[in-house]
Amino acid sequence: MSAECRVVVFDCDGVMFDSRQANLAYYNVILRHFGEPEVDKEQKERAHLCHTGSSPQVFAGLLGEERLQEALIVAAQVDYDQFIPQLTVEPGLREVLAALAQTVPLAIATNRGSSMPRILEHFDLSGYFSEVVTHQDVARPKPFPDMLLEVARRLNVAVRHMTFIGDSELDQAAAQRAGCHFIAYQWEGGQRMDHHQQLPQLIGR
Repeated sequence: MSAECRVVVFDCDGVMFDSRQANLAYYNVILRHFGEPEVDKEQKERAHLCHTGSSPQVFAGLLGEERLQEALIVAAQVDYDQFIPQLTVEPGLREVLAALAQTVPLAIATNRGSSMPRILEHFDLSGYFSEVVTHQDVARPKPFPDMLLEVARRLNVAVRHMTFIGDSELDQAAAQRAGCHFIAYQWEGGQRMDHHQQLPQLIGR
């Protein structure tokens, strides 16, 4: 690492949780409302969009910009809480959060929106994080750097002293644009980490 790690920032979907089943179930409810074909996990590109994008990005990609606003209105009436039990915590995450939180501030930067606090509460993880930034807190979602810059602002730390753990090209691009270190979780987009228990060594903790 080129700079001391003073803050560790986690993406949510695919890094903290396996949420593919829950996300597809959620977006398929909206697609059914519009009479559109559901997304199947075998449809790699469409499923990947549901897994990594913010809701506006997903709806624009699946339904087109012309139906985006209507889709957001429909989505606001769907209670995501019903899908939260379908999420599963990534192996080793809880133990590593407990250890790291004793030595370094932890944060979240996610293209999720209002569901993030409820997910943390459901899995009893809220206490580990100093800051949680979603796409609703900034002007632009990932791949733009806004969330990471907002984390740095809130924690009063230089971005170069942050490490961001992500699992997609959106995360990698956000980290590059912000100027912070990036670790790719189970993905080939940079310095790779296959298990959360590797993280303390990778950041020198």
